[in-house]
Amino acid sequence: MATYLNGVLYGWYPYVCLTVFLLGSLLRFDASQYTWRTGSSQLLRKRQLVWGSNLFHVGILIIFGGHIVGLLTPVVIFDALGISHTFKQLLAMSVGGIAGAACFVGTSLLVHRRLFDARIRKNSSVGDIAILLMLYAQLTLGLTTIAISAQHLDGSEMVKFMDWAQGIVTLHPAAAALILDVSPIFKLHLFLGMTIFLVFPFTRLVHVWSAPVWYLGRTGYQVVRTKRRIAGGARDQSMTLADLTPKPLGAALPQPAGED
Repeated sequence: MATYLNGVLYGWYPYVCLTVFLLGSLLRFDASQYTWRTGSSQLLRKRQLVWGSNLFHVGILIIFGGHIVGLLTPVVIFDALGISHTFKQLLAMSVGGIAGAACFVGTSLLVHRRLFDARIRKNSSVGDIAILLMLYAQLTLGLTTIAISAQHLDGSEMVKFMDWAQGIVTLHPAAAALILDVSPIFKLHLFLGMTIFLVFPFTRLVHVWSAPVWYLGRTGYQVVRTKRRIAGGARDQSMTLADLTPKPLGAALPQPAGED
């Protein structure tokens, strides 16, 4: 029975979560674009929001990036680079621990702000609170796994998770069996992580897809305000809307008709 349940949860469930994650995000963007946002309450307890949000986002980005690189990079690449399993395990524990602690503090501030401020709680949906508590629980489990990982500094447990994750990506039918005997804490951490992907399209987390990273490479713009000529008591309509749109810095400014 345990083997069967393990196969369902860690062999089939990942594909259900990934399918809903991708298709759900696409369908929500296509059908409900006005809900494609994160509800803002920044006017309330702004200082606590800034600290909590910054710590959360920095920490979660480092954690997520570390999981992607650590789990999906083939073991042979680390071996070819001369990176031992012990070193990788210690690196994951130290960097992940620091980022996780920062993220945990940030999430604690966000949870306290949302649950213990009556005005914010009243304007929070069930989904807002649920996903925040799920992330909080996931962070707690992740930090707990550090103590367990310290008992396996040879990296043996870490390799099992790498093989499992890569087996899921490559559709290996026996991927679930690779983590059959790992600690229940790790299994719960994996299950909750997959569940977060499952509910992702139905929560405010979808705003991740709209992160304005393209702003980093955008050229500078300025908005120009100008007085239009008044003729005969009415505004001169010679300047079109196109003339009033933001122009790149350094571009020639539009002139009203009749001026040099």
